[in-house]
Formats: sequence, structure tokens, C-alpha cells
Amino acid sequence: MDGQKKGIGKGELIALIVSSCIGTGIFGITSDVAAAAAPGPALLAWIFVGLGFLMLVLSLNNLSEKRPDLTSGIFSYAGAGFGPLGEFISGWSYWLSAWLGNIAFATMLMSSIGTFFPTFKGGQNLPSIIVAIIFCWLLTILVNNGVESASFVNMIGTICKVLPLVIFIIMMVVCFKAGMFTTDFWGRVANNASQGTTTGSVWEQMKGTLMTLIWVFIGVEGASVMASRAKSLTAAREASLISFGLLVIIYVLISILPYGTLTRAELAGMGQPAIGHVLQATVGNWGSILINVGLIISTIVSWLSWTMLPAETTMLVADDKAMPKVWGKVNAKKAPTASLMITAVLQTIFLFSLLFTDKAYEFAYSLCSAAILFSYLFVGLYQMKYSSAHQEWGQFTIGLLSAAFMFACMFLAGWQEVLLVSISFIPGFYIYYLACKENDRKVTTAEKWTMALILILSVIAIWLVANGTIAIS
Repeated sequence: MDGQKKGIGKGELIALIVSSCIGTGIFGITSDVAAAAAPGPALLAWIFVGLGFLMLVLSLNNLSEKRPDLTSGIFSYAGAGFGPLGEFISGWSYWLSAWLGNIAFATMLMSSIGTFFPTFKGGQNLPSIIVAIIFCWLLTILVNNGVESASFVNMIGTICKVLPLVIFIIMMVVCFKAGMFTTDFWGRVANNASQGTTTGSVWEQMKGTLMTLIWVFIGVEGASVMASRAKSLTAAREASLISFGLLVIIYVLISILPYGTLTRAELAGMGQPAIGHVLQATVGNWGSILINVGLIISTIVSWLSWTMLPAETTMLVADDKAMPKVWGKVNAKKAPTASLMITAVLQTIFLFSLLFTDKAYEFAYSLCSAAILFSYLFVGLYQMKYSSAHQEWGQFTIGLLSAAFMFACMFLAGWQEVLLVSISFIPGFYIYYLACKENDRKVTTAEKWTMALILILSVIAIWLVANGTIAIS
């Protein structure tokens, strides 16, 4: 029986889910989508990605209802379905995605600050990287001392994040020109007006947007976790689906409406944060100031929360004995010091590497998106396995579509990034071996074959980078 209990109401839960899912990605989506696709292919890409993530949300809702005993996040689904190695791969990928997302936060933050202080313009020069590293370590130290984002801080971040987006949508509607929007709607015309953009096949344009669209949906898995706080299971399921629908509407409006205010080439040439530049070109400097002030505040608040997320990931996986205990060991303030410090060091190293990357923000979020696809894939696969065992064929189909979507994104749009992510498993599998040794568990033959396959992919990735096939610059 779906009994009532103390908890968050449906309306409050919807607001919580939407605000937690909207991150910095939406502030930069306009130029990246315009560079890859004209309005028609972009809309088709949104339909494709929206349906794919809907299957993921439905799978998460079903599994959280059917397996409330699995408390280690989405990694526990991989563990329940495919053993300790499955949980490790899922958790490792999620951990990698989380701190790579922080790299994207850093470049977007410094780009925004560059609006007011030209020294940081672009967000990836040496001064920007040094300040970003200082931010990284300050936030790490704060979290290590037990300082997490309180509710009032999150409220400030939410207001600063949502208010500029609402104003942006209103201004885009007011300034919208139907004639400009429909000009070369399918992106088939190659001319001076489309310079710097992809033209030609609708399918090729759709593929070019996939990693960008996946990036803005990262965090949607949190909906199923937060939905568990609802007053009833019915309210939880309804809030999860309604919030997902609202997210899709917001994302589509912000990425599509600008096609009716500026040319596609102009949109594609915008720096980051793109919607700040779009608003500046549309209404003047006050638009850029509004967007950038809101973005700076909301990014710092989000970055504080996401500093804890990678550490929480390793804690959960270590508690399930798929990683060494040190990754989950907490200090007197209940913060996992070792995991926080390892993550901060890796972020520092990666930030310096952005000096050699033409588009730091895009590079960081592409790797972030590729990494999390592994975790999402396991959700669909376990949904299939669980539903098949219980002969729930409707749920099995949902899991199948979710898994197929993740596979499609890996192979169609992100194969280079997926190969780059596979390199991280070279040290990762050594850490898994240490966990097995620490817990007196033998690595099975099936696990050895799985690790060998992924390591072969990592060697191929290194070779492709070395010969220039995969360009990281």
C-alpha cells in the first residue's frame, strides 16, 4: 500500500530535482549546439536524447522501488547484476565523471570572471588555471573540514541559476524572428553565413550534438534518490517524471530559441558562457553582466556540492568492498580525506593540461559525458536482468531501450572520448586488485577477461592518440 509518510511534497520535490539537475552546462549549450546542428537536426537530437534519458529515469524509478535494499547509489545496481567488478567499473566511471565535471565548472567559472577581469578571458590561460586550482583546493579543504553546502547556500545558488535563465528565455521569445529561425532549417546549405558550423547530413548534425546534450542531463540520476524523500511512492514517481519533463522544456527552449535571434554562425562563434554573449548581442551589456554574475555564484555553489560527490562515490564503493578501505575512510568530521586529496591532485594535474587544449570546456565535458555513460549503461543492463528474471517484459523493454541508447551514444558520438576514458582503467584495475587482495577475494576468470578487454581498448586509445587519430588539442 502506498501509505502517506512524513517527507517532501510533490511540488517541493519537483523544485529540488530541477534545481539540482540544472548546472553550468545550460549556460554554454547555445554555441555548442549551433556549431554542430541547424534548428531541425537539433530538435531531432533533443527528441532522441530526451527519449533515451526518459528510459533511464523510468529504469531508475523501477529499480529504486523494486530494490530499496540497494543503498549504494546507481553503482549498487551494477554490483547486484554483475558482481564486484561491475560495481567498481560503474563507480570508477562515475567518480571520474564527477571530477571531470569540476574541470568544466572551473573553465566556465574563469570564463565568466573574464567578463569583468580581462586577464581571465577565455578561462584557460595560465592565470585562469592558477586561480581555478586555488578554488579547487579551498573547496577541498572546506569539505574535508566538514563544511558542506547548507540549504540556504543551495537556495542562493538556485536563485542565481534559475533567474538568469528565465530572463534569457523571455528575451529570446520577445526578440524571436520566425524568418531567421526557418532559414536553412535543416543545415544543408554551405555558404559564408554558415561558416564555422556543420552542414550537410541531418544525421551527422544530430551526432555532433549528442555529447553536449548528454552533458546537461548529467545529474538526472539524482532524481530517483531525491524522490525517495517524498511523502508517498506515487508522489515520488510523478515528481520524477514531471521534473524530467520540465528539464527537457527548459533545455530545448534555451538551446533552440536563439536560432531566431542571431544567425547560426554568430551563435556558433560565441565564447563561453554562450548565453551571456547571446544576451549581450541581443539586449546589450546588462544582459551579459546579469548572466555572468548569476553564473559565477551558482558555479561556486555547485562546485562545492560536486567536490563532495566524487568522494561520496568512492565511499559507497569502498563500503561494498569494491575499492580499498582507504578510499572510504573518514576523518573526525566524517569526510573521506584520502579520496578528497587524491581527487584534488588529479584535478590540479588535469587543469594544467588545459593549456594545451583549444577548447578546454568542451574537452572536459565531453570526457565527463563519456565516463558517465558506463554507469548509466549498467542501470539499463540490470533493469533488463532483473525484469527478465521476474518476467516483467514491459520493464525489460524499457531497460533494453535505455541500454541501447547508451551504447548508441558511445559508438556514434563519443567513441574517441570513450577510448580516452578507458585509459583511466589502467591504474583503476590495479586499485581493484588491491581491494580484492584486502578483502581476501580472488579475481574470477570472467573478471580477468573483462579487464583484459578494457585494457586492450586503453592500449588502442594510447596508440591512436600517439599517431594523431585522436586529437586532444
